[in-house]
This record gives sequence, C-alpha cells and structure tokens, in this order.
Amino acid sequence: MIGFYNYTVILTYLSLASSVIGMACAICGMLKWAVCCLAISGLFDAFDGRVARTKKDRTEDEKSFGIQIDSLCDMVCFGVFPVIICWNAGMNTALSFVILLFYCLAGLIRLAYYNVMEINGKQFVKDGKKYYTGLPITSVAVVLPIIFLISPLFENYFIYVMTFFMLLMGVLFISNFKLKKPDTKHLMILIIIVAVIIVYLLYEFSWKEYFNWNIKDFFMHKFRNLKEGGFLFF
Repeated sequence: MIGFYNYTVILTYLSLASSVIGMACAICGMLKWAVCCLAISGLFDAFDGRVARTKKDRTEDEKSFGIQIDSLCDMVCFGVFPVIICWNAGMNTALSFVILLFYCLAGLIRLAYYNVMEINGKQFVKDGKKYYTGLPITSVAVVLPIIFLISPLFENYFIYVMTFFMLLMGVLFISNFKLKKPDTKHLMILIIIVAVIIVYLLYEFSWKEYFNWNIKDFFMHKFRNLKEGGFLFF
C-alpha cells in the first residue's frame, strides 16, 4: 500500500472521520450534531502536530507526507464541512452561495500558501516565536460553534450574523497580517471553550426525538430525587 502508516497521523484521520460524520448529520438536518463534530475535529487538529513531533526519527518523506495530509484534511474539515453546515442552516440564497464559495476558495489558497512557506522554511518568526500569516482556517472550529451557541440572542438575525462571519473569516484567511501562534496556555483556554460548547450543544440536543429521553430531563429527574431525599437544602 502507498502512504506512510504510523501513529503521527492518527489524530488527523480522526479529525477527518468526525467531519465526514458531521457532514451526514448536517445533510440530515441535525445541525447541532454537525457543529459538535466540527468542534471535535478542531480538538483533534489542535493536537495532531504536537503528536507528530514526538516521533523524532521521522524521515523527510514522512514529514512532507504529514504536512500534505494535514492540509488536505483541513480543507475537508474546515473548508468544505463548514460550507455544508451553513448551507443547511439557511445560507442558501444566491448571495450566500457566492460568500460560501469565496470562503472555500480563500481557505484553499491559504492552505496552499502555508504549505509552500512550511516546505521552504519561510515561516515568520520573531523573538523565537512563530507567527501565522493571516487567520488559520481551523479558527472556524471555534467561531461557528460559538455562533450556534449564542444564536438565541439574535434568533431573527442568525443567518445574517453567520453570513457576516463566514465572509469575514474568508477575507482574513488571505489577508497579510501576522498572528502569533498560541502557546500551551492559550491553546488550553481554546480547548476548554470548545469543550464547553460541545457539552452544552449535546445537553440541548433533542435526544428524545431519537432515543425517547433527553440529557436535560435526566439531570432534572436526578435533581428532583436529590431534593426530595433531603440531600439538597434549597
């Protein structure tokens, strides 16, 4: 078989699998599930590079393969997948389609540019710290779930807000500005935020429609039992 098979690409493949599952959910109208899958793909992507760097004896071919497979996966997970979510969430007018197409193309251009800079060793470094040029395409795994999370605040304008941010992210993908790569502390903050969003969306999901029970109802039932049993004093 062609390819390189070792543990360094496992998280990349899991990220892709999560997004493919999410695409099916989005097409079936289960948008909260789809957004959860997008966030999970983002979590896998946050660690795949760190896992790959733990293998010190990688050949140059293995390193190049890792760079290419990561970018191809990112294009599917954070380029195509968000477009499918947004289309099924209501961004399905002619203007919205143009914006989604632009977003996808901008993501593709950004990833190709990043690969060229990475292979040629031209990543921007200042004071020993690496910087992104433009907004990373993986940022959509944080932005889109947050939009869905706070959507009740602007329910009547949800499509307009989502359209604005998809257009903005597309522009920022190909804009020439420097953004410092997050260190471990900032990365952990982002991971916690995404994890909280995932838990909340799963909590709010209509499980009863599919499994005849809800997580929310389960916890409320347990809460009432504790209160009636005298374990809660309020």
